[in-house]
Amino acid sequence: MQKLIQRLANLSAIGMFLILAMGALVTKADAGRGCGDEWPLCNGKFVPAHTISSMIEYSHRLVVGIVTLILVATFILVFRYVKRKDAKFFISATVLMTLIQAAMGAMAVVWPQSSLVLALHFGLSLLAFAFSLLLALVFTSWGQFQRDTAIRSSFKAIVWITTVYSYVVVYFGAFVRHTVSSGGCSGWPLCNGAVIPELSGSTGIVFTHRIAALLLFICILFLYLQAKKHYHDSDKLRFGSKWSLILVSLQVASGAVVTWSMGNEVAYLFTGMIHAVIVACMFGFLCYLCVLTLYDRKA
Repeated sequence: MQKLIQRLANLSAIGMFLILAMGALVTKADAGRGCGDEWPLCNGKFVPAHTISSMIEYSHRLVVGIVTLILVATFILVFRYVKRKDAKFFISATVLMTLIQAAMGAMAVVWPQSSLVLALHFGLSLLAFAFSLLLALVFTSWGQFQRDTAIRSSFKAIVWITTVYSYVVVYFGAFVRHTVSSGGCSGWPLCNGAVIPELSGSTGIVFTHRIAALLLFICILFLYLQAKKHYHDSDKLRFGSKWSLILVSLQVASGAVVTWSMGNEVAYLFTGMIHAVIVACMFGFLCYLCVLTLYDRKA
């Protein structure tokens, strides 16, 4: 039974990853209205017409439905056969975030919503993926969160502040997409040929996101340097910090590529999805570090 639960947990994490990536594609391809203003039907049909936008939107809905069924099965089995309280919390949080984002997605189709609310949809998807990833890790060696040595209070604070701030940056990035502001800054690292452009309209939105992303890179770099200074090479804190730094570096680079790919629709969609996927992985590692700090055992 434990092997079955582990497989379902792994499928849940993979499924949430797909939902997040496909959601980013829906936004980038402007396919959110591909099924009109109907839900769960798509333009009045269970099987939609073969238009690109309708297939993208309907595929996203289909994957959400399948993953939700997997999550329900995982939820039941975890609560019946798994004793660890953290596993029960992770699956409960995953199911809750998934249901809320599914409801928000349905409402966004039937009742058009503001960009602020639509951006939150991606934020909830990100949380759902992070919780599902933590659940999958519970059944691996990386899921042994208990420690034999103490964690510095200052390091705990850095981890949590950085993670919360990263969520804000990711949310703002989703806001950029939903307001279709990406074209506000042409070129990278300069914005419209200036170090500090005129901060109005879409230019101000994109430039603010760039500054926020730069500050996030600095925060994670500082986090890694602190982990390197105080914890040995094999410590999970150092491992997680190192990969957070690698991924935030890739995030910055992919953001630049997204900007450079404007004008090529296919490249723009592909690089936009890659950017969202890297962000999700980075946030997952930061959440893993947060969980490690909760299992601190005094030396």
